[in-house]
Amino acid sequence: MQLQFVGCGDAFGSGGRSNTCFHVTGDHVNFLIDCGASSLPALKRQGIIRDGIDLILITHFHGDHFGGLPFLLLDAQFTRRTRPLVVAGPEGIEARLAQVMEALFENSSKTKQRFELSVVALRPEEKRSFGAVEVTPYPVVHGESGGPFLAYRVEAGGRVIAYSADTEWTETLIPAARDADLFIAEAYYYDRIVKNHLSLTTLEAHLAEIRPKRLVLTHMSDDMLGRLDTLAYTAASDGMIVEL
Repeated sequence: MQLQFVGCGDAFGSGGRSNTCFHVTGDHVNFLIDCGASSLPALKRQGIIRDGIDLILITHFHGDHFGGLPFLLLDAQFTRRTRPLVVAGPEGIEARLAQVMEALFENSSKTKQRFELSVVALRPEEKRSFGAVEVTPYPVVHGESGGPFLAYRVEAGGRVIAYSADTEWTETLIPAARDADLFIAEAYYYDRIVKNHLSLTTLEAHLAEIRPKRLVLTHMSDDMLGRLDTLAYTAASDGMIVEL
């Protein structure tokens, strides 16, 4: 199984990076985690076949994690996709998806798809199965608008992938990522503490409790990108592949 960082940037494209979108593939699994506004061109640049994707997991409704869905869904329609697709995310996702579709492309939410589209709301700490993928969401802290906000613990192919999503430190990250084969964690700043975001030094203080087998940092600001050569941890880059 492998995970490819289609995009690992922050909301403002720091370092010229694409918005958050991770592509996971393996025996019987092919899914995305988040679909930020720039995801469709990034998927195309990396030669990823969108028709093979069965599931898209959305962590929250900010544009750099959610705003690429209208483009991806319309592209699927116009390229005559027939394979069913599931979009799953926080409660309220069905209404939010219709709203963003209409905001970007009038009447697009009312167009009958050529393929079966299922939109599924996930409840915190309730495990859901989507074929060979098992997903447990955990609530995280990232402000008041654009939520609910979820981190994910994903089990597939005998491996565990955890993703913090955007959040300040919260104790739910411990069960979400404990002993994960891969923990993808936001590290927006190095040591600066700001509301709703996670710094690397704060994360480091809890790594002994989380015990991830592999840690990859993502969603980094210019502050972090300027320190890449000095970091003791792997930092994501667009197109990077992690074998699991």
